[in-house]
Amino acid sequence: MTSNALTPGIVSGRLPAEDLVENFSDLHPPLDDHEALVAADRCYFCHDAPCMTACPTDIDIPLFIRQIATGTPDAAAKTILEQNILGGMCARVCPTETLCEQVCVRETAEGKPVEIGNLQRYATDTLMASGVHPFTRAAATGKKVAVVGAGPAGLSCAHRLASKGHDVTIYDARAKSGGLNEFGIAAYKSVDNFAEKEVDWLLQIGGITVEHGKGLGAGLSLEKLKADYDAVFLGIGLAGVNALNVDGEDKDGVLDAVDFIAELRQADDLSQVAIGRDVVVIGGGMTAVDAAVQAKLLGALNVSLVYRRGKDRMNASAFEQELAATKGVRIITNASPKAVIGNGAVQEIEFEYTDDDLQATGQTVRLAADQVFKAIGQQLGGDDLPAVERGKITVSGAGRTSMAGVWAGGDCASGGDDLTVTAVAEGRDAAEDIHAALSA
Repeated sequence: MTSNALTPGIVSGRLPAEDLVENFSDLHPPLDDHEALVAADRCYFCHDAPCMTACPTDIDIPLFIRQIATGTPDAAAKTILEQNILGGMCARVCPTETLCEQVCVRETAEGKPVEIGNLQRYATDTLMASGVHPFTRAAATGKKVAVVGAGPAGLSCAHRLASKGHDVTIYDARAKSGGLNEFGIAAYKSVDNFAEKEVDWLLQIGGITVEHGKGLGAGLSLEKLKADYDAVFLGIGLAGVNALNVDGEDKDGVLDAVDFIAELRQADDLSQVAIGRDVVVIGGGMTAVDAAVQAKLLGALNVSLVYRRGKDRMNASAFEQELAATKGVRIITNASPKAVIGNGAVQEIEFEYTDDDLQATGQTVRLAADQVFKAIGQQLGGDDLPAVERGKITVSGAGRTSMAGVWAGGDCASGGDDLTVTAVAEGRDAAEDIHAALSA
């Protein structure tokens, strides 16, 4: 029997293969040469440009756009990559609408910013397509650095350290590198295995060895790494998912949104990915939106995203919220989960309406659900870590932890937004600090 949107339960094959291909095509198709020149021509090349200040990696945005405008996209790419070695992925997933493009002078004056993200992608894609790696490694220093975690922070740190001449070993518990970029981003934001290709391109710098299947507590100890290496950088991200802490949470069909997104990203055949007819996603951030939108794109009949506060408090940007709505996701705000209901497997989930201070109103609503995805934040995992405060490794300056010789950055560390671009900046800055310490 062929499945469709009306088929009850969690099943695969709700949509024809051709519909899935269209649904999961590139969210922002790349600019062609002419489109890039037209887009670049809109830039005022501001002095003290506000877009530069808004960029967590401090890319010289007016310069790279001028380089595109003058027909030198390879030079533009190098300008970008000198500050953000994962500029290609960041161009795809960075919430530019709340960063550089939000403060663009043309956005302020006309309500239409320069397409900074699309132009960044145009430049970096052009360079990567040529097979060129524009950086060369300095003479070997004889120093060894361990990087734990092959996500954005770890990769950024490793590349910068390798360029300084240090020998770097990256350890990652997963079978593939990339971290969030490979496993935690919606499939329609990174098509054609781009995350994997970007890692392969980054490693062309030389001096970096990657060992998969090894993480802290899974074949590695921090004490051993400190003894074997001159410095250690922790870019381990966040592992565990916060619990709902409601009755029935352990029922079949209640899953972590990050696992669902990872399954989608690694799927060779999307028609084999099972999805419910009635899907409820709990949370208000980018992960919640990515899960909800992709559930709809797989053919779920009803998808509801439920958040405990008001829309203005959601971590997902206005663009992401609008994307979800246009794809058919129903967004329900000011509702907190109370109980998961069903006989063995989830059939309904009950919510209680709350005000903006999370005070219960006593009014409840039940939503039909054969699949529930939790996207309410993640937790730091691992033992024997440096000092931890509020669920993250405490860092000072450029990622220095409470342990001598150990730095940290990215989602596992305190101080920054949980964004790919912020993780890249923290990894880069930690690498510079490590290099200074090893050179003293």
